[in-house]
Amino acid sequence: MTDNPDTAACFPYRDREAIDSKPVGALDRLLAIMDRLRDPDGGCPWDIEQTFRTIAPYTIEEAYEVADAIEREDMAELKDELGDLLFQVVFHSQMAQEEGLFRFEDVADAISEKMLRRHPHVFSDADARDAQSQISAWEAQKAEERAAKADKDPSVLANLPVALPALLRAEKLSKRAARVGFDWPDIDQVLDKIEEELTEVREAIAEDDPAHIHEEIGDLLFAVSNLARKLQLDPETALRDANAKFERRFRGVEARLTREGASVQEADLETMEACGSRSKPRSGPSQPGCQPLRKRHNAG
Repeated sequence: MTDNPDTAACFPYRDREAIDSKPVGALDRLLAIMDRLRDPDGGCPWDIEQTFRTIAPYTIEEAYEVADAIEREDMAELKDELGDLLFQVVFHSQMAQEEGLFRFEDVADAISEKMLRRHPHVFSDADARDAQSQISAWEAQKAEERAAKADKDPSVLANLPVALPALLRAEKLSKRAARVGFDWPDIDQVLDKIEEELTEVREAIAEDDPAHIHEEIGDLLFAVSNLARKLQLDPETALRDANAKFERRFRGVEARLTREGASVQEADLETMEACGSRSKPRSGPSQPGCQPLRKRHNAG
């Protein structure tokens, strides 16, 4: 790191008339814009004040917005969100350059070299593999890369970002541990573990101990993530789909109540559950409206 980096070195694009000149190339133009935003002499005060730590939450948010656009199959929005995510990479690279750490070009070179290492069947003389064999080769390559960093942290669990969504990190932690044999041998034992954790949640609730409840709920969620892993499911995706299903059904409840001249604020739980049952896919004759379940069952 350089304590007092030369201005020209920190802001190499400042004198390039790139900001208002598309022909220089889209990426050079973006780098020039970022450079100007961080310029201590006339740049944006907010951008100048930012650090890696303050920008990190925005980076995570933009990645989620990319995923959301993909989920909604909104390609116009995806273009915009990918641009926002790219800007985050440029922002971090600019701050690193100012501290004499690395440049955007170094970031691009690093990922290029990694892709070459991880695809020897494409870029060298290695034999072509099927998809599953390639996944195994990737895992072996990543293990070698982790081994090269073992002087910093020799653990099998090293280099799993703490900032990952908790459910995703739980799946990755257990997957790493499973590679060295720390795993349940079959699904039934995972199900037994879930039952055990659920019992402990009930006991903690009976004790009325918030800290203990917190701990046991976490253990239960961790066990469920292990079940998803054993079933070769992504727990994060499964929960996202469950969220979408809940939202779809609840919105259906709201819509049905509105059509009947009511609202969720006015309806009791029994009435909303009756509407909710109408939101579930079903076959057979048409169902009555959002009457309370008890009244529906007694009607015939």
